[in-house]
Amino acid sequence: MTFLQALVMAVLQGLTELFPVSSLGHAVVLPHLFGWDIDQHAPQFLPFLVVLHVGTAAALLLYFWRDWIGLALAVFGIAPRGERAGRLRLLGLIVVATIPAVILGFALEKFFRDLFGTPVVASVFLIVNGCLLFFGERLRRAGRSVRKLEAMRWRDAVIIGLWQSTALVPGISRSGATMVGGLLSGLHHEDSARFSFLIATPIILGAAVLEVPKLLHSGGSFGPVAWLAGAVAGVTAFLSVAFLMHYFKRHDFEALDPFAWYCWTFGAVSLALLLFVL
Repeated sequence: MTFLQALVMAVLQGLTELFPVSSLGHAVVLPHLFGWDIDQHAPQFLPFLVVLHVGTAAALLLYFWRDWIGLALAVFGIAPRGERAGRLRLLGLIVVATIPAVILGFALEKFFRDLFGTPVVASVFLIVNGCLLFFGERLRRAGRSVRKLEAMRWRDAVIIGLWQSTALVPGISRSGATMVGGLLSGLHHEDSARFSFLIATPIILGAAVLEVPKLLHSGGSFGPVAWLAGAVAGVTAFLSVAFLMHYFKRHDFEALDPFAWYCWTFGAVSLALLLFVL
């Protein structure tokens, strides 16, 4: 992997991990469109991926630092009496929503990546992801009344966690699926995005940590390019989440539609290029 390729992959990770357009789908499709011959079994590739995920998780922790400090203080009983119960409940909802993806990801991630992790299939599922976002908006409008995050029910957290698990398929966005799950549970776009990013933090960080034993076993090492790419991914992710939270705060009507149109366009163009040109 060249230095330029590493930087492009870092920016791609920081953008598409949080935007509802599927980071895994783009990571599968774009290298083939660019004609990059990236050896994913090379000893330096795994450390590279680990640092990218750590950079993204660090950006989420930094942006939502007030939430995480508040949750930590509640756990240790330091939070104000009137706020502690609400913070502990939010922490419980985050844990509950994280469990399905952890279990299914641990059991089925390799199966899904081997079965669906080809550029053509990933392009198809990017189009499917666009449909998920588009029709999720319409179902939300026709569905139940809107509630705040503080009023989320435990079963809603389970359902959002199951939606998150669909991102095991390359082309399906984790953030997009969880946002749709939040909308169908009655949350505003802003609260749905906030909860999506909160549950993303342990998932992304955990995915990186789980790769460490493989890294140690393979004898891989973290080079300067990997650390620079991680920093780039972190900065890009921070700017991405800042933009998205501002966007969803100002738009609570068909806010996912632009991302749906993007997925349809990118998926269709990529599919055509892969089938008829490349």
